[in-house]
Amino acid sequence: MIDPDRTRTPASLRFAFGLALPVFLAAAGVRLWHVKPASDNGVTENDLGKRMTDPQAMEEQMAENDSTRVAVNGYGVIGKRVADAIAAQDDMELSGVADITGDWRAHIVKHKGFQLYAASDGHASPMQDAGLEIAGVLDELLEQSDIVVDCTPKRIAAKNVELYRRRGIKFIVHGGEAHDVTGHSFVAEANYDSAVDRNSTRVVSCNTTSIVRTLSALKRAGLLRRARGTLLRRATDPWESHLGGIMNTLVPEATIPSHQGPDTQSVDPDLDVVTMAVKVPQTLAHLHYWTVQLTRNVEKEEVLNALRTSSRIALVRAGDGLNAINAIKEMMADLSRPYDSLYEVAVWEDMLKVHGDELFYAYMVDNQAIVIPETIDAIRALTGTIKDGPESIAKTDAALDIGLAAIGARLAAQGNR
Repeated sequence: MIDPDRTRTPASLRFAFGLALPVFLAAAGVRLWHVKPASDNGVTENDLGKRMTDPQAMEEQMAENDSTRVAVNGYGVIGKRVADAIAAQDDMELSGVADITGDWRAHIVKHKGFQLYAASDGHASPMQDAGLEIAGVLDELLEQSDIVVDCTPKRIAAKNVELYRRRGIKFIVHGGEAHDVTGHSFVAEANYDSAVDRNSTRVVSCNTTSIVRTLSALKRAGLLRRARGTLLRRATDPWESHLGGIMNTLVPEATIPSHQGPDTQSVDPDLDVVTMAVKVPQTLAHLHYWTVQLTRNVEKEEVLNALRTSSRIALVRAGDGLNAINAIKEMMADLSRPYDSLYEVAVWEDMLKVHGDELFYAYMVDNQAIVIPETIDAIRALTGTIKDGPESIAKTDAALDIGLAAIGARLAAQGNR
């Protein structure tokens, strides 16, 4: 149990986080998401045992609460974005966030109005010593949640799965874990239906998500025969670039195919795809180059129309000044996207070329953002609150303002061409 006497803030932190942080956030214009406090739902061990084995019981429980109660375990690069996205949905309630840290990130959790939990009893005391008010520990958070999204670092989530299964709660892991952890890998536009009412799924990595989105659009149009891609992967996350990463070198992935190709086939085994990858010394985003053999000779416009069928593919133009990944990130900031997020795959329309039955194109992947809408859709699929994929995708897109499929046209209309 949490000792309330230990939540008193030390003098130094009373200044640093009680005064300086709110003033800084207000000056920066940070939008603070507020969530409904988790209620005492009278959840029993018997209720927990029914959750994954009885979908009807789970739906009845969620109907009583009017929304899906979602726990987030891990408040890092992905976790904080997932938490904000959950808070933006009108059919979900963020029941709380669990983490192990007592630094500035945990104080941001509380400042946003989210309930903060310690990942374990062992982490509770250090977090309280840092002046944090802890609502409980992870086990208690799971008791009042319908599903948990695990955003902990690579290979940690796989260890947490045993706890989730023991607690009888549905769960989502991310691309750092192996497909075998859940037996299902998820991209909303490709296989939403197969995730409905499952106990768990894995939202695949940023690069894999981008590959599935783009190739699936071509496949739906009957254009895709096979695809070969080269990935220029950024070295590390921007906020951790002082801790690691590479400088003045390029590091090729040691095997061909690189892992993204087989990972893509974990979502759609029918895709004929081979990838190669190299790590490059920058931290903004990933860049892909693709060569695709089509099923027949086509014109460029037919390919573009196929890509336009996805709200999560944005056609951009180098001719509009969007000629580098930093320029696109700057545009996301100008559009007031949270964290400058590019949720879409940004395909350069004016670079794309078609020669007979061969297609060549390049695109940008924001690895901190692209999996966020996929995670929201995965929550609805597993809990069965929306069983139709396009319906969930449209709802998520509306909540997160996704759908910049005609950025080039918008800029042209403004006279920026």
